Amino acid sequence: MAVAGTALRYLALGDSYTIGEGVAVAQRWPVQLVDGLRTYGWNVAPPQIIATTGWTTDELQAGLDAAAPQGPFELVSLLIGVNNQYRGRSLDEYRSQFDALLQRAIGFAGGLAARVFVLSIPDWGSTPFAHAQGGDAALIGAQIDAFNSVAAERCAARAVRFVDITATSRDGGDAADMLVDDGLHPSGAMYARWTALALPAARDAIAAANAIGIDHAALGHPNRASRP
Repeated sequence: MAVAGTALRYLALGDSYTIGEGVAVAQRWPVQLVDGLRTYGWNVAPPQIIATTGWTTDELQAGLDAAAPQGPFELVSLLIGVNNQYRGRSLDEYRSQFDALLQRAIGFAGGLAARVFVLSIPDWGSTPFAHAQGGDAALIGAQIDAFNSVAAERCAARAVRFVDITATSRDGGDAADMLVDDGLHPSGAMYARWTALALPAARDAIAAANAIGIDHAALGHPNRASRP
């Protein structure tokens, strides 16, 4: 759909899950999310993605320092922490560093927490990769839950939307068609499931501009009267 107005800017922050390790660019979940927003009539620019496979919270901080993205962005997403869990890093460290990233994400959104949303960490404990490493699926799942509890608590404290994709990652997430060839990272099909869960939060985040009096016509929506 062709729409008028200035394109909305979207910043996606994370690790291998956000950069889409092993999938084509079009299958990355932030790219699929933009496609979904466009079907609702929003004029959204391709996402600016700052993410690298293997990054922990502190490494994402360093990546942000190096990339120096220039806000404000109309939409910011954050998904980080699986490598903290994988490397055995502490929950206290994660809490502090995740909260710092959350504050930074809000800053990139022009100080508007309503423009930010966080995806929970998926559970990789039942994947072929985990089995090959002799991983304990129950233990990994419990650790992932603990990290997600921290993230959800910090999001609630800062009025940031938290999208739970962990349950979906556990629902057939170990099936061959839900993984790329490395037996660990999600396929485009799994990312499509995440996108379906994230899309309402992204739409709400963009629509939050109405509550603060921002003109959606200037932000890329063709009909602010009939769309959120």
